[in-house]
Amino acid sequence: MKKVKITVLRKEFYPGYADAYLTEGTSVGPCPLLNEGDTFIFEGNAQMPEGFCPWAWVDIYPSVSAISSGASYTPWNKQDGQTIVCCTDGIRPVVFCVQAITDTEP
Repeated sequence: MKKVKITVLRKEFYPGYADAYLTEGTSVGPCPLLNEGDTFIFEGNAQMPEGFCPWAWVDIYPSVSAISSGASYTPWNKQDGQTIVCCTDGIRPVVFCVQAITDTEP
């Protein structure tokens, strides 16, 4: 199993949907748990990295596990051992880069 680096690439927020569907409307704002540029290291055993959003973990874990096991998403992605995924929050989704790393990488 390879270690996997998870990087927050982007946070989105759709205020029109928030007003239409959420009881708190736009006051919920974008995801409060993660920030662009945050990084997390997955070391195996299905254990969520400390500080990661549990809901996003459920959404992206299949891709994290696949990359950890050596899966390739080429030719769709330019770099082998990497994929781009997001959580399934339709009002304030977070986009992640999931990439295999070696023990010498940060």
